[in-house]
Amino acid sequence: MADRPIGIFDSGIGGLTVAHAILDRLPAERILYFGDTAHLPYGDKSAATIRRYAERIAEFLVERDCKAIVIACNSASSAAYTHLQRRYGHELPIFNVIDPVVQAVAARRELHRIGVIGTKATVRAAAYPRKLKKLRPDLTVHSLATPLLAPMIEEGFFHNNISRAVLGAYLDRKALQEIQGLIMACTHYPLIRDDIQDHYGPGVELFDTPGLVADAVAAELGERNLLLDHRAKQQHTFCVSDYTDAFARTTRIFWGKTVRLEPVDLESEA
Repeated sequence: MADRPIGIFDSGIGGLTVAHAILDRLPAERILYFGDTAHLPYGDKSAATIRRYAERIAEFLVERDCKAIVIACNSASSAAYTHLQRRYGHELPIFNVIDPVVQAVAARRELHRIGVIGTKATVRAAAYPRKLKKLRPDLTVHSLATPLLAPMIEEGFFHNNISRAVLGAYLDRKALQEIQGLIMACTHYPLIRDDIQDHYGPGVELFDTPGLVADAVAAELGERNLLLDHRAKQQHTFCVSDYTDAFARTTRIFWGKTVRLEPVDLESEA
């Protein structure tokens, strides 16, 4: 089983930041990435719709013989993780991008006021405040939907006056004042981490997803004896449900270089 790939999926290509972190942590592994570009963004979809998309993608990854599934999307983690865990958890480990971050924040006992920014679906699901309050009833958690940030990043607008103006319009909202820590609950946001830190200064600790999820995947696969002890010979595979040249070019933003995207029509394979 250790020779099989790690399956990773997202509503689009932002989850490549998680995939990149996993390979940095586990360079011997190979990945099968699926970006559901035909249905993005998930952030504006209902929970039922997201669960339907996520279940079909998970089925595809299981059919492709993956040894684990990483839901590299906050919206899908909020809406579909429990469902996928019930359906496939007995076959292979399922990871979401919420729990590792929640555990890291809860462990920082000196923090008492936390902010959360993410898509509308992530904020609406309220998974972060619910899970945090369960572990740390003393925490005050304020969430704010920041729907303009992901498309802004995909268009390459970050580290400039445009991105700083949009960020300021969000981060200056009352809900995010006087926080001690901020959860960046979107896999796009690591690309604007420096801009967010510059806005708040050193007094606010930032928590983003990729590294924390990579550590969780490494620990769990290690406990299950599912880690490769040699570098995989096979190449990584990157699939999308709707191929466009624009998406192919955008992968460079999240992966550091353009990757070959394989179009896969999940409906025709059903």
